[in-house]
Amino acid sequence: MQSQQDNDDGPPPGWQPIPTPQRPAPLPSGFAQMVCGSCRRLLSYPSGGKHVKCSCCQTVNIVLEAHFFLAADQVGQVKCGSCTLLLMYPYGASQVRCSSCRFVTEIGANNKRPPWSVQQSKPTPPKASC
Repeated sequence: MQSQQDNDDGPPPGWQPIPTPQRPAPLPSGFAQMVCGSCRRLLSYPSGGKHVKCSCCQTVNIVLEAHFFLAADQVGQVKCGSCTLLLMYPYGASQVRCSSCRFVTEIGANNKRPPWSVQQSKPTPPKASC
Protein backbone atom coordinates (compact mmCIF):
# COMPACT_ATOMS: atom_id res chain seq x y z
CA MET A 1 0.00 0.00 0.00
CA GLN A 2 1.27 3.40 -0.91
CA SER A 3 0.69 6.30 1.34
CA GLN A 4 -0.85 9.27 -0.32
CA GLN A 5 0.92 12.51 0.04
CA ASP A 6 -1.17 15.57 0.51
CA ASN A 7 -0.24 17.93 -2.23
CA ASP A 8 -0.92 21.39 -0.98
CA ASP A 9 -0.90 23.14 -4.32
CA GLY A 10 -3.94 25.21 -3.43
CA PRO A 11 -7.59 24.79 -4.28
CA PRO A 12 -8.70 22.79 -7.30
CA PRO A 13 -9.26 24.63 -10.59
CA GLY A 14 -12.33 26.82 -10.49
CA TRP A 15 -12.05 27.43 -6.75
CA GLN A 16 -9.68 30.36 -6.91
CA PRO A 17 -10.95 33.53 -5.29
CA ILE A 18 -12.59 35.93 -7.68
CA PRO A 19 -10.68 39.18 -7.88
CA THR A 20 -12.54 42.21 -6.60
CA PRO A 21 -13.83 44.22 -9.56
CA GLN A 22 -12.33 47.64 -9.93
CA ARG A 23 -14.59 50.59 -9.31
CA PRO A 24 -15.44 52.58 -12.42
CA ALA A 25 -13.68 55.87 -12.84
CA PRO A 26 -15.56 58.72 -11.19
CA LEU A 27 -17.66 60.89 -13.45
CA PRO A 28 -16.30 64.28 -14.36
CA SER A 29 -17.86 66.99 -12.23
CA GLY A 30 -21.07 68.28 -13.68
CA PHE A 31 -22.18 64.86 -14.95
CA ALA A 32 -24.78 62.41 -13.67
CA GLN A 33 -25.91 58.89 -14.60
CA MET A 34 -29.21 57.12 -15.17
CA VAL A 35 -30.40 53.82 -16.64
CA CYS A 36 -32.23 53.93 -19.97
CA GLY A 37 -35.87 52.99 -19.42
CA SER A 38 -35.93 51.01 -22.66
CA CYS A 39 -32.65 49.13 -23.17
CA ARG A 40 -31.32 49.38 -19.56
CA ARG A 41 -27.93 50.81 -20.58
CA LEU A 42 -26.14 53.14 -18.20
CA LEU A 43 -26.22 56.69 -19.54
CA SER A 44 -24.01 59.61 -18.52
CA TYR A 45 -25.30 63.11 -19.10
CA PRO A 46 -24.59 66.70 -18.05
CA SER A 47 -26.16 67.45 -14.67
CA GLY A 48 -29.28 69.57 -14.75
CA GLY A 49 -30.69 68.06 -17.93
CA LYS A 50 -34.38 67.17 -18.07
CA HIS A 51 -34.20 64.70 -20.98
CA VAL A 52 -31.48 62.23 -22.01
CA LYS A 53 -31.48 60.51 -25.41
CA CYS A 54 -30.00 57.01 -25.35
CA SER A 55 -27.30 56.64 -28.00
CA CYS A 56 -28.07 52.91 -28.29
CA CYS A 57 -31.87 52.73 -28.74
CA GLN A 58 -32.63 56.45 -29.32
CA THR A 59 -35.20 56.52 -26.49
CA VAL A 60 -35.65 59.94 -24.88
CA ASN A 61 -35.57 59.43 -21.10
CA ILE A 62 -36.97 61.92 -18.60
CA VAL A 63 -34.60 62.70 -15.74
CA LEU A 64 -36.83 62.25 -12.69
CA GLU A 65 -34.07 63.08 -10.19
CA ALA A 66 -34.31 66.73 -11.17
CA HIS A 67 -38.00 66.65 -10.31
CA PHE A 68 -37.39 64.92 -6.96
CA PHE A 69 -34.83 67.38 -5.73
CA LEU A 70 -36.04 70.57 -7.35
CA ALA A 71 -39.81 70.20 -7.36
CA ALA A 72 -41.03 66.92 -5.86
CA ASP A 73 -44.63 68.06 -6.25
CA GLN A 74 -44.24 67.80 -10.04
CA VAL A 75 -43.86 63.99 -10.06
CA GLY A 76 -46.98 61.82 -10.26
CA GLN A 77 -47.36 58.10 -9.59
CA VAL A 78 -49.67 55.55 -11.20
CA LYS A 79 -49.82 51.76 -11.43
CA CYS A 80 -49.18 50.20 -14.85
CA GLY A 81 -52.46 49.12 -16.43
CA SER A 82 -50.93 45.79 -17.43
CA CYS A 83 -48.36 44.60 -14.86
CA THR A 84 -49.33 46.93 -11.94
CA LEU A 85 -45.75 48.20 -11.52
CA LEU A 86 -45.70 51.59 -9.80
CA LEU A 87 -44.70 54.17 -12.40
CA MET A 88 -43.52 57.74 -11.92
CA TYR A 89 -44.11 60.47 -14.48
CA PRO A 90 -43.94 64.25 -14.81
CA TYR A 91 -47.07 65.49 -13.09
CA GLY A 92 -49.68 66.56 -15.63
CA ALA A 93 -48.69 64.00 -18.30
CA SER A 94 -51.60 62.37 -20.14
CA GLN A 95 -49.97 58.91 -20.35
CA VAL A 96 -46.90 56.97 -19.28
CA ARG A 97 -45.16 53.94 -20.83
CA CYS A 98 -44.10 51.14 -18.48
CA SER A 99 -40.36 50.46 -18.73
CA SER A 100 -40.97 46.84 -17.76
CA CYS A 101 -43.80 45.63 -20.03
CA ARG A 102 -43.97 48.66 -22.42
CA PHE A 103 -47.74 49.09 -21.85
CA VAL A 104 -49.00 52.67 -22.20
CA THR A 105 -51.20 53.67 -19.25
CA GLU A 106 -53.51 56.65 -19.66
CA ILE A 107 -53.36 59.04 -16.72
CA GLY A 108 -56.95 59.70 -15.72
CA ALA A 109 -58.89 60.63 -12.60
CA ASN A 110 -59.58 56.93 -11.88
CA ASN A 111 -55.91 55.96 -11.53
CA LYS A 112 -54.20 59.20 -10.53
CA ARG A 113 -52.34 59.25 -7.23
CA PRO A 114 -51.28 62.37 -5.37
CA PRO A 115 -47.71 63.57 -5.92
CA TRP A 116 -45.07 61.96 -3.71
CA SER A 117 -44.55 65.18 -1.77
CA VAL A 118 -48.25 65.22 -0.82
CA GLN A 119 -48.14 61.55 0.22
CA GLN A 120 -45.11 62.18 2.43
CA SER A 121 -46.76 65.08 4.22
CA LYS A 122 -49.83 63.06 5.26
CA PRO A 123 -49.72 61.79 8.86
CA THR A 124 -49.64 58.04 9.42
CA PRO A 125 -53.12 56.74 10.31
CA PRO A 126 -53.40 55.45 13.90
CA LYS A 127 -53.24 51.68 14.40
CA ALA A 128 -56.44 49.97 15.43
CA SER A 129 -56.26 48.38 18.87
CA CYS A 130 -57.32 44.76 19.29
